[in-house]
Amino acid sequence: MSNPSHPPAVGVLDQGPELIFPPGFLWGAATAAYQIEGAATEGGRTPSIWDTFSHTEGRVVNGHTGDVACDHYHRMPDDVRLMADLGLKSYRFSVAWPRVQPGGSGPANAEGLDFYRRLVDELLTHGIEPWLTLYHWDLPQQLEDAGGWPARDTASRFADYAQLVADALGDRVTYWTTLNEPWCSAFLGYGSGAHAPGRSDGADAVRAGHHLMLGHGLAVQALRASRPRAQLGVTVNLYPVTPASDDPADADAARRIDGLANRFFLDPLLRGSYPADLVADLTEVTDFGHVRDGDLATIATPLDLVGVNYYSRHVVAAPAEGVEREPYWRAPSCWPGSEDVRFVTRGVPVTDMDWEIDAPGLVETLRRVHEEYTNLPLYVTENGSAFVDEVVDGKVDDIDRLAYFDAHLRAAHEAIAAGVPLHGYFAWSLMDNFEWAWGYTKRFGMVWIDYDTQLRIPKSSARWYAEVIRRNGLAGQ
Repeated sequence: MSNPSHPPAVGVLDQGPELIFPPGFLWGAATAAYQIEGAATEGGRTPSIWDTFSHTEGRVVNGHTGDVACDHYHRMPDDVRLMADLGLKSYRFSVAWPRVQPGGSGPANAEGLDFYRRLVDELLTHGIEPWLTLYHWDLPQQLEDAGGWPARDTASRFADYAQLVADALGDRVTYWTTLNEPWCSAFLGYGSGAHAPGRSDGADAVRAGHHLMLGHGLAVQALRASRPRAQLGVTVNLYPVTPASDDPADADAARRIDGLANRFFLDPLLRGSYPADLVADLTEVTDFGHVRDGDLATIATPLDLVGVNYYSRHVVAAPAEGVEREPYWRAPSCWPGSEDVRFVTRGVPVTDMDWEIDAPGLVETLRRVHEEYTNLPLYVTENGSAFVDEVVDGKVDDIDRLAYFDAHLRAAHEAIAAGVPLHGYFAWSLMDNFEWAWGYTKRFGMVWIDYDTQLRIPKSSARWYAEVIRRNGLAGQ
């Protein structure tokens, strides 16, 4: 179903000069283990926090779970052939920690590792570069029971797990990212409780964020020691944050949210420190006593690349006048210490997630990371949109998603022209899947999934993206 608020840009995609990307630009698509694999109790896999969360009444829309999802565990060879048919040059997937290391400690589960060995071999056979993400939110439930990410020991457990995966796959996988979107793991999982494990404590969220980054640093050190030729990075979800007006109070609101959304992770990872203003903002939430000597140096262990996930922009305003702010411990929020900042809508087109469509924000975000933080190669490791799709005569004509991709790839090209060392782009997502707390009610995929029959139908956006990859660029507009 096409949203009339989005102009059908397809009719003008073949006019004007082409926008060609640099030689060797890496074109891919991305998924995550819990969202697509299914086989939740097969092959020695034990529960993750998302299994527990989705099976808890009221946590996920319609009581949906990832028990079956897209059944990728059983249909993987066919799914890889579909990737090859679309011309993908790379596939970004995550390894399920509870499938590889049940319980989150001890030896590897051979049957679990064998699945990923087969996946990697299948990808390589079809000329597709494997891009492995070690953690996409599926913490083993036993580690959560022991304290989860707010507990320091979880960082060490993560490094041990990374070593197990490296020992098994490091001879065939070049590109590794440790964490996917640690902001979501920390602040949605332990702050607002909207994501697994569903805990709501601002101090726990801050500790979780730190220990996620510490685990990242320890994992990078372990991977570097055993796989010196690997290309190692991390993926952060970033947002341009804009004040709603010229009012200094709105500017300060933007500073606070930028601190929590972006600088909380970028500064430790790429500068080896927390921003002083962020620490001050969080004074009533935590004294940062969980940060030990040497932690920040570990977190800032040198990388080979940085992954950026981009979806939208935050526009914020100061707290409403006359409204007394609730103490953070009485107001569960993914913005601890800044719960009263208002998020403003601008009346621009949105996706089915109600996320504003803002392609220029991608240019702004990429330029900021490059100009303020690092000269490392950057990759857009996720970018995509949910829309309401329909199958008509066996086809899915997702014109709005196609237009979204087109606009954001033009933004990516603009960033490259501005000097950003952008080396690749991964569309989110390869296929419709379990969309976390939204269950199966939101579709991000370029490939339609019929969850009753597991039929796969490449949408118009998939065929369009295949042509983009073939020509290594965009038709004129």
